[in-house]
Amino acid sequence: MMKIALLILVTLSFWQGSAFSQKPNVIFILTDDQGYGDVNAHGHPYLKTPHTNRLRKESVSFDSFYVSPSCSPTRAALLTGMHEFRNGVTHTIVPRQELHEDAVLLPQLLKTAGYKTGFIGKWHLGHKPGPEKRGFDWCSTNARGPLEHFDALFIRNRKRMETKGYREDVFFDEAMTFIEECKSQPFFCYLATYSPHTPLAAPEKFIKPFRDAGLNDTHATYLAMVENIDHNLGRLMGFLKKTGRDENTIVIMVNDNGVTEGLDVYNAKMRGPKCSAWEGGTRAFSFWRWPGKWKPKVLGNLTAHLDVLPTLCDLTGTQIPAKLKDKLEGFSLRPLLESEKPIKWHSDRILYHHVARWPSGLAKSHKYAMAGVRQGNHLMLRSHDCGTPECMKYVSQCQALRIIARGGKNMTYAYGTAQYHWGVSPKEHWVLYDVKKDPGCRNDLSKAKPELISTLTRAYDQWWDKTYPGMIAAGGDLGDPDQGRKAAKRDKNWKGPKSDKKK
Repeated sequence: MMKIALLILVTLSFWQGSAFSQKPNVIFILTDDQGYGDVNAHGHPYLKTPHTNRLRKESVSFDSFYVSPSCSPTRAALLTGMHEFRNGVTHTIVPRQELHEDAVLLPQLLKTAGYKTGFIGKWHLGHKPGPEKRGFDWCSTNARGPLEHFDALFIRNRKRMETKGYREDVFFDEAMTFIEECKSQPFFCYLATYSPHTPLAAPEKFIKPFRDAGLNDTHATYLAMVENIDHNLGRLMGFLKKTGRDENTIVIMVNDNGVTEGLDVYNAKMRGPKCSAWEGGTRAFSFWRWPGKWKPKVLGNLTAHLDVLPTLCDLTGTQIPAKLKDKLEGFSLRPLLESEKPIKWHSDRILYHHVARWPSGLAKSHKYAMAGVRQGNHLMLRSHDCGTPECMKYVSQCQALRIIARGGKNMTYAYGTAQYHWGVSPKEHWVLYDVKKDPGCRNDLSKAKPELISTLTRAYDQWWDKTYPGMIAAGGDLGDPDQGRKAAKRDKNWKGPKSDKKK
């Protein structure tokens, strides 16, 4: 009997080892506040990003890929395959950054398919519970988040660890350590950088070339942080090749929202930064590389962060429970990844965006404030304040747009360009743009395409009315309405609605 049991154990171990070797590893890199245009291959006039350029060249690059207007909402949608509102994530401050406790996350699903899962870097989805109880076997981050750049105190698997050097260098070191510990087991590595989020800091050797080129300290340091990410991407790709993992590892790289402190340097001809309803607020680069499996190409199909979970489950053979599958809003990108030629794919798809940074308790009056609807190449949007006197008592995006409407020229990230990048649209109706022909959103097509306006307006109203009750129930409107001002006092680098002065 003992010999039979031993034989079964050996056979099972062999089968599992074979299954592990056949499943692809996955590394998902999410950068924080880097814009679509902050890649040399996308035309940036200053950046040198050879490793990102190479990744793009060797990848399926989704050129019409969209995320949420800000950090926590993007992370919530990415990891659940559902719009952030459905998980109660409507802001980047407590409690509205807290991912609902009943949410099912991508790593939890991948674990059922035999994957070891690791999280490194920025979480920003609350700690009720945190990543260690959300399906991640291995967790590593620095204790003070974006505020500490050098010699940071790290916490790896609940143990404190002193480090030396630049924070993002350590993040990539930690990713490689996690991968080594996985040995032959397939892994999912979620690496979320803090760079180039404010406060800005980088090793001087990365800053100096930009300062020498005549850029101010803000722009020079921001771009230095981007180039440091590129440097570390090169280290990681070299590690995969050296350790024989390159051919069986899917590498994905995405940015989490629109550009921030690099807005006035370059924005790929787009209008709007992070936290705006304009094209530049939500368009992201999205590079998917699997050597020998996918032919490199650039695709224009309308895709989104919502597609990551169903795609990775599809590619890894991970079963999605039927009850959850019915709730997902994303689609598997596999047909696009594997097709030799461009194909039609969910061409009637509609995506919904909402900046959502209303003062807590005032969600209802913000239905049409800073919202966007996409179908095909068209973006229908409203970029204006909610118009309610109660909202104006608090620090919020509405207050910022009120300043712009009064003629303000300077706003967060935009110094002299705020009238354009934070532009206010008419309160009476939606505006419409063909963002492929007009990424700068200068030619309003709303009068020329009344039928499309009618269709998308009806779709948005139905979406809001259906989503709103669940968003409220999930905690998306909880908190102190003055939370924005309190957060500003904690963050000395915040440049909010009253920053109408040149930097």
